[in-house]
Amino acid sequence: MHDLILDARGIHAWYDSSHVLYGVDLQIARGETVGLLGRNGMGKSTLIRTLLGHVVQRAGNIQVFGKDLSRGKPHELARQGVAYVPEGRGVFANLSVRENLIMAAKPPAPEGRGWSYERVLTTFPRLSERLNHLGSQLSGGEQQMLSIGRALMTQPELIILDEATEGLAPLIVAEIWRVIAEIRRDGIATLIVDRDFRKVLAQSDRAVVLQKGQVVLAGESKALRQQPELTAFLGV
Repeated sequence: MHDLILDARGIHAWYDSSHVLYGVDLQIARGETVGLLGRNGMGKSTLIRTLLGHVVQRAGNIQVFGKDLSRGKPHELARQGVAYVPEGRGVFANLSVRENLIMAAKPPAPEGRGWSYERVLTTFPRLSERLNHLGSQLSGGEQQMLSIGRALMTQPELIILDEATEGLAPLIVAEIWRVIAEIRRDGIATLIVDRDFRKVLAQSDRAVVLQKGQVVLAGESKALRQQPELTAFLGV
């Protein structure tokens, strides 16, 4: 695989004495969408947090654009163009919608579309109606839109979506998947974690399945859909 954004090899992670990840490999190339699948508690969020530098007890090699960030801090990953939409949304409750959006915004490059403030509001018209509302005053769906919009305004090379549709109403879920498809068309590399494995496989180029902190299946999404072991590993 050429032109890698992320090249993680032999990743181990611990929470105190609990060994959670066991030698996980994960690669993501420019413009590639990768799904990360597995039942609850299998290490998906831990892997993401380890890659981003949130998990201190870790081992293995993490390269971002060829730069060794095996011991990198979260802000160093962000400076390399990695954006994160966490499972808990991470909206600043005491800031307005507008302030949340512009706090980490970067101007779009002259070439290409990019994600400007105006484009985010066009994509999420509900946010444009609530610009002066505080983060704490938004519904769960609105907070998720805000979290995704804020991440996109950093003009990321790679965006990581951890359970972006968790607990949301069906209409909001459909809107989030529509935006994920738009991100993919824009050529932004994406790592998706979501319980709806069929949607993940439909919207990704490749997928990786974790079980008990290890990779048990990996390959092109179309091929994985035909694997009889898939449903057993996902518990469906």
